[in-house]
Amino acid sequence: MNDKPVQGRMTAAAEGDVVVFLIGMRINSFRALRSWWPVSAAMPRMLKELEKEKGQGNGLLGYRPVLGGPRLIGVIQYWESKEKLLAYASAADKEHRPAWAAFNRRARAGRGNVGIWHETYVVPAGSYESVYVNMPESASGLGAATGLVPVERRGDRAADRLKIKAV
Repeated sequence: MNDKPVQGRMTAAAEGDVVVFLIGMRINSFRALRSWWPVSAAMPRMLKELEKEKGQGNGLLGYRPVLGGPRLIGVIQYWESKEKLLAYASAADKEHRPAWAAFNRRARAGRGNVGIWHETYVVPAGSYESVYVNMPESASGLGAATGLVPVERRGDRAADRLKIKAV
């Protein structure tokens, strides 16, 4: 990972549609370690599996862990398509399905000690834009997931990158 800033204005090298998947857990009772620890341990296993298979067509472009205070832990993920995201989520031979089944068992027994959430956004080509000024390629968001290109390739203004005509 190169943390040296790329000079100038850059934008994400993403092409076509992008799927943004937000997922996280909330610790509702810190004392209930048996309820939330397995949930928090499952995500790194899934990300490790996805990272290992990256470039083999699994569809994950990249991800970024996020903290939302002492109780909330999440991950922002960028995917090539909703089909590839759903294929991973439902694959019997991958980490997600057994982790989901285990969470459901613990959730019933744990009576609300831990919560999980996710949101999926399918963003059509031309409906997202980004700008990174003097930022490392590995620093943030979609640019970290897909690489950077000079902003001029997509348009100098946000409206140009979003394909919006000035009024």
